[in-house]
Amino acid sequence: MQQEIIDIKRKALKINLNPKIYGTFAEIGAGQEVSRAFFNVGAASGTVAKTISAYDMTFSDEIYGAEESGRYVSQNRLIKMLDHEYSLLIERLKGDKHGDKTFFAFANTVTTLNFARTNDPHGWVGLRFQSEPGGLPNEIYFHVRLLDTDVQMQQRVLGMIGVNLVYAAFYYANDPKKMIESLVDNLNVGSVEIDLISVQGPEFKDINNLLLNLYLIVKDFSTAAIFDSDSHPRQAKDLLYKKDVMILRTKYGQKSNPNFSLFNKAADQFKLVNKVEENNLIVMIEVLITNVLTAAQETPDDIDLEVVAKRAEEMCKTGNFVIVSNFTRKNRLAKYLDRCRPKSVGMSTNINNLKFVFNSANFGENYTGHLLSYVNDMFSRNVRLFAYPFLDKKSNTVITTQNMPVSPEAKPLFDFLILNGYITDIEHYNEGEVKTV
Repeated sequence: MQQEIIDIKRKALKINLNPKIYGTFAEIGAGQEVSRAFFNVGAASGTVAKTISAYDMTFSDEIYGAEESGRYVSQNRLIKMLDHEYSLLIERLKGDKHGDKTFFAFANTVTTLNFARTNDPHGWVGLRFQSEPGGLPNEIYFHVRLLDTDVQMQQRVLGMIGVNLVYAAFYYANDPKKMIESLVDNLNVGSVEIDLISVQGPEFKDINNLLLNLYLIVKDFSTAAIFDSDSHPRQAKDLLYKKDVMILRTKYGQKSNPNFSLFNKAADQFKLVNKVEENNLIVMIEVLITNVLTAAQETPDDIDLEVVAKRAEEMCKTGNFVIVSNFTRKNRLAKYLDRCRPKSVGMSTNINNLKFVFNSANFGENYTGHLLSYVNDMFSRNVRLFAYPFLDKKSNTVITTQNMPVSPEAKPLFDFLILNGYITDIEHYNEGEVKTV
């Protein structure tokens, strides 16, 4: 049964009327939209200890410290805000008067659409809170992309997300799935994307952050999640901006490990061709969740994400970054990466995948239109494909781009991509490295 969606005013009022919930709101970059929501419904004095909005960078730096990166809409800035405001709250409100309170500090740092409409509106939103008076703090924070094309709508969305977060923390913390789903209560579809979430503290001691981020994908809050070698979630643009990115695609149900020998050769070619400096290289293994979703689109709650999470964790242990996605085609992955503005991208792929794309029999009408769209999405932003050879059992022949069957209508475009280095074979492999198909 679908859960009841409580409207924003009722949520804010219920929090205000709860005598145990008391805390601070610190908001930078898009107005004081969250605290405004609590003031508007009345009885806010029961909830709001303080509100602050340090817009000027000098004021902000004096309060929270300077940012070496110069980026104020960042995870690091959010954590500094939560640290400062929560510590101040506990220090100043200790004593019998507030002994029955469960304290919280809410913070966000956000950039909305600029006047020229040239930026990518996004932000970090977080809450540090007690589950019981005097208890150790818990923490929830996440990254959002604001997708509305109107600034006032983006501000309104931010206010609603903030109320949803505070409500979820105090009323749904024992049900992680419900907690995540409630973050977008009362929001229009397509107004926001949540592409990273992290929780910690005694209330979440048994919660796997990797699983939470996979749930974001299943619920269509996001299309991909990236994890470091310790399985910690990472924000895509923060990680990939101006980096040279090399990716190996795998499936969640793949029983064997990827062919790392050929992948390493592909990475070496990528570094040579693109003149990549070692300290600028990001190597990622993609774990496709698409086949899971395809098999269970109508009942996403029944998907066993434990299996996907186990595969992702295994790949993280190889020492590489891991991206879990629902990108059916490589061109969708390329578009996602382009949003992060990397310096260059290399993808290793099996010749079988190329055979599928350049075979008109696998598509219906308007094959040329589909193919042109694929190529435009795929190669318009400095992306190169490095193709794995395979051994054809029937002919006992190693298949490469040189002898791969291509439909006549696709041949000129395929030849163009080969000639200009957009698609190239992995070189210098041994026969023992080539798998049979």
